[in-house]
Amino acid sequence: MADILLIDDDEELADLLVEYAERFSMLITASQSPVKGLEILRRQTFDAVILDVMLPEMDGFETCRQIRQFSDIPIIMLTARGDVTDRIVGLEIGADDYLPKPFDPRELMARLQANIKRQHKTSAQTTLVFEDIAIEPETQRVLVNDESVSLTTKEYELLILMAGKPGETWSRDSLLAQLTGSELELFSRSIDILVSRLRQKLKPSKPIKTVHGAGYAFVARRLS
Repeated sequence: MADILLIDDDEELADLLVEYAERFSMLITASQSPVKGLEILRRQTFDAVILDVMLPEMDGFETCRQIRQFSDIPIIMLTARGDVTDRIVGLEIGADDYLPKPFDPRELMARLQANIKRQHKTSAQTTLVFEDIAIEPETQRVLVNDESVSLTTKEYELLILMAGKPGETWSRDSLLAQLTGSELELFSRSIDILVSRLRQKLKPSKPIKTVHGAGYAFVARRLS
């Protein structure tokens, strides 16, 4: 059974989702307070977080930022406004997916299942070793200059995709097609945000090159 943390001050919605999720073998722990939700997440192990944007004490964006300081758990953000700006901000600070309110609970369950599956997925590939980066697909561990780097599910998914074909130029559309399910309402800007986040975490290495007018390429030289 998957354990989900819901941080949303709508008690009626929380009660509905707690009951509905049981049909999908998911156990939801609900918190109406983002501060208490963060405390719970630090104490317990969860498979994913559902996080509302509009919260008391501090909003969902700040809550997401704080989660990303200590966890790479999949985060699905809920926004009542459905504003593209909210989606962009959410992606920039490390959210994995988003869903505008009102929504069909079945869609939320589907997104949770997809994100959890990608997070837990392992591969039989051998370690990919580049000049200053090592990727261990079986454990999803990434090392830069022998230092471990914490990536979100989407950041890792993008890295393993591009690193699998060094030197190949990927258009935004081709990356969107390959990352189907990452953000189900996909738009080109989401790829730029994802690449930017990944680049920041891989510093001082610079394996991803912008190919002007074409997209992006993974240019690190593979050693093994």
